[in-house]
This record gives sequence, structure tokens and C-alpha cells, in this order.
Amino acid sequence: MSELTWTAAAALAAWLWLLLGQGFFWRTDVRLPRTGPPGSAGQDEEGDYWPSVAVVVPARDESAVLPVSLPSLLAQDYPGRAEIFLVDDGSSDGTGKLARELADRYGGLPLTVDSPGEPEPGWTGKLWAVRHGMALAARRERAGAGAAEYLLLTDADIAHEPDSLRKLVRAATGARLDLVSQMARLRVATGWERLIVPAFVYFFCQLYPFRWVNRPWARTAAAAGGCVLLRREAAERAGIPETIRQAVIDDVALARAVKRSGGTIWLGLAERVDSVRPYPGLGELWQMVARSAYAQLRHNPLLLTATVAGLAVVYLAPPAAVCAGLLTGSAVPPALGAAAWALMAGTYVPMLRYYRQTLWLAPLLPLTALLYLLMTVDSALRHYRGRGAAWKGRTYARPSAAP
Repeated sequence: MSELTWTAAAALAAWLWLLLGQGFFWRTDVRLPRTGPPGSAGQDEEGDYWPSVAVVVPARDESAVLPVSLPSLLAQDYPGRAEIFLVDDGSSDGTGKLARELADRYGGLPLTVDSPGEPEPGWTGKLWAVRHGMALAARRERAGAGAAEYLLLTDADIAHEPDSLRKLVRAATGARLDLVSQMARLRVATGWERLIVPAFVYFFCQLYPFRWVNRPWARTAAAAGGCVLLRREAAERAGIPETIRQAVIDDVALARAVKRSGGTIWLGLAERVDSVRPYPGLGELWQMVARSAYAQLRHNPLLLTATVAGLAVVYLAPPAAVCAGLLTGSAVPPALGAAAWALMAGTYVPMLRYYRQTLWLAPLLPLTALLYLLMTVDSALRHYRGRGAAWKGRTYARPSAAP
């Protein structure tokens, strides 16, 4: 057998494994558990009891998205006590002022806006803001407002349907979960967003199969940082956020810390939670991926090499085998490559349907994978050039110790 045939056969074997042995990552039916009413704290008019919730929103230069996202939080139809703490993390665009104006205009849940100042050494900006938001909620407790039993950690670009918090709390309490996270549906409007965004979620699911994440005995742990409902006792037991203060990929680090401390976690796709942040061009999408891709690989050159090789064999080899086989007149490589390509496209179809996109994008997944490969390599180059993980004017070096 030629090297081309061996490579095509390896790609097909890899896709057969991914189809059946990687936690059915390609399925999109892992949705929020539907359970009975909660069992503690505030009582609604139907007699159900609802725990109190502190909503913590870290925000840095978010004036462009707040007019859409913040009113959706203020308008939450939640029967228990809930309060929003928006932490203005050194914004230069009037984020804090705009948040107060929106609260005055729309009313709804009570809103506190405060700023923690610049992060102390060893902290990422977002986790420093989360720490401050949790401290603000604790002050309310000391002032006699009662302890918040749950924390909703949500990003400033996330819009929630009015019943979002109610459904999150119902799922957490009914299924006895310490952490419930939904991967918000990202915006898909431009051509580049259609090509790259669904694949971003698809690759995440492949790396962290939701069914594995949701098994208490499995080591796999992950969360989607845009929407995390966390039981306060679980946060304290896991030492959140101090134990993960250096984490660039803070959502995965958070889930790992909770699971390692004995907590139960759940992660799935959202139905009523959406990101309103636009990534209209390739440059914005490239930055989104490249700023943390090498951190995902633990800044390890060997993992980078293995990842590049794996992406090449799994995603690029099938179409390459088809094209090369047709040019050389060989029958076996294109047959093997076409079978692997078909499996690849077939596993991508459910995600495209979830994002309501044309299925003609499925055969283009190798092109998208090539872009992600280049973004990952660029992420490593940025790290070795001293730029590290850069986001909104801050650059984070490699953590001195793993969280």
C-alpha cells in the first residue's frame, strides 16, 4: 500500500472512531434537563420555592452590546430573589454609566455597578471581576439581604430569554447539580461567521463531549463561560475563583475545579441563551480563536505538534486523498478519502441544523479546519513572541502553575 493509501485509511479509521467512540459529540440533543420545582428559599404564588441568585456580569468595554444583553437580564421573570452585579473592569467606553442608564430606563431586577480596579498580579481581568462581583454579593448578605444560594456568571454579550434564569435554577435544583452551563448560540450572520462559528462549537464538542462532561465519574470537565449557574457552596468548596485566578480558559478551569472537589456538573447547548457579539470578518474570528488556542494546549510544543498532525490527518487528508487519487488514476485512496470525508460531513450536519445553516457548508469543513490549524499555529507564535493571550488591551503570560 502507498503512503497515500495508508493516510486515507488512517483518516477513515479515525472518523469511524469519532463517530462511535467519542461520546457521540456530534449530536446536538444535550439540552437543559427538565425537572420539577425547586425546593428552598423564596416562594412564588403557586407555592414553589426558589433559591436566591446573584447574577455576576464582568464587563470591559462592552457599550456596543449592553443595550441588547443587559435589558434581557433586567427583565428576568424569576419568582425568587435575584440581583445583578455588573463589574466594570476598567472600561474606557462608558460601560458602567451606560449600564446604570439602562437600569433606569428598563427597571426590573436590581442592578449594582462597581469597579474593582486593576487586577492584582497573577489574576486575569475576567476572574478579578468575578471575584469582585462575588464580594459585592457577600456584602449584601452581611447587610441582611440573605445569602445568595446560586451565582449566575454570565458574560456581557449574552442575551437571555425572560425565563432563562428560572429554567437554569429549576434544572440545577431538580437534578441536584452544582454547576449548570449552557453554550450560548453564537451569532451567525456574515459569510465568515457561517463558515467558522458552527465549526467552533463543533470542535469544542469534539474536544469535550457533553455526555462525558455530564457523567459524575468521568474525568472530562468543561463549561461555557457565557452562561454558568454555580451553587455558592460548591464555589466555596472548590475555592472559586482563587484556585483558577490565572486561567485564560476560565470556563473549563472552573468546571474542572468544581468536579475535582466532588461537585456535579452539566453542560449542554442553549435554546434560549444567545451571544449578541458580532464577529463580522475573518480578523475578528481569527483573534477570538488565536488568543487562547495555545493556552488550550497548555503552551506545550509537543501538544501543538500532535494537534497540527491530527488536524492534518483527520480533516485535510480525506479531500487530499480524493484529489491526489483522481489525478494519479488510483482507485483506493479516493474511495477511502471520500468515505472519511462523507463521515466528517455527516457528523457536522446536526450542528449546522442547530445553527439553522445550509447543509452545503458540511463538505467545506476541511477548509474551516485548515483555518483553525493556522489560527492555532499563530496562537503559538504570538506566545513565543511575548504577546501571549491578548484580550482588550491586556496580555496574559503562561501561568506560573497549573490551577
